[in-house]
Amino acid sequence: MRRPLVAANWKMNGSRTSVAQLVSSLVAGISAAGDAEVLLCPSFIFVEQVQKLIANTPIQLGAQNLSAESDGAFTGEISGSMLADAGCRYVLVGHSERRSLMGESSSLVAHKFAAAQQHGLIPILCVGETLADRQAGKTLAVIGDQFAAVVDAVGIDAFASAVVAYEPVWAIGTGETATPEQAQEVHAALRAMAAGRGARIASGLRLLYGGSVKAGNAAELFSMPDIDGGLIGGASLNAQEFLAICKAAAS
Repeated sequence: MRRPLVAANWKMNGSRTSVAQLVSSLVAGISAAGDAEVLLCPSFIFVEQVQKLIANTPIQLGAQNLSAESDGAFTGEISGSMLADAGCRYVLVGHSERRSLMGESSSLVAHKFAAAQQHGLIPILCVGETLADRQAGKTLAVIGDQFAAVVDAVGIDAFASAVVAYEPVWAIGTGETATPEQAQEVHAALRAMAAGRGARIASGLRLLYGGSVKAGNAAELFSMPDIDGGLIGGASLNAQEFLAICKAAAS
């Protein structure tokens, strides 16, 4: 049985005051999450603050990115060992904004995935297609290439301690959402791709959907057999909206 996971990606948002208020509300309402695992991925500068605020709660801590390097002269970078030392358990790898805005290649993403696991972190590998890819009928080919780049580098067994998030680029922050059927089609294909490398790993692999998930559509999305939770962007900045999504995942 795969435990549902709802991960909040706050992106480059927040202040010490707003973070304190948001986390306080989440801690107060965390019982709504039921058996779902809840994860917060704040900006680097708020990691320590959030770690202290969620101490002794079931809420997990993650980061939005990490360096492929372990240490050294890499000004402005954050290593996996630093994140682990700060209390992080998870880290996002290969988010579409990193791929498109920062030019991260699938090869670099694979190195970051490996670096995360080297330091005891659970990577959440993000994959997804652009609108042009979807319109050209290339969705599964693009996602397959992104997934295979990591599997080829680290092996399928590494996914026993990893999560994959499908985030259609055309649905991130646009208000557009893949229909539950569209999302399920891709999630089922991803699980089949994993099964082609290792059936046991595939059956236990948690697959998240990310792309304008809201309280109003979460239950329908999460009812799909291969969708095990969500990677939530904008809606995670609103405590009540995010808690409602967590509740939908738990049910």
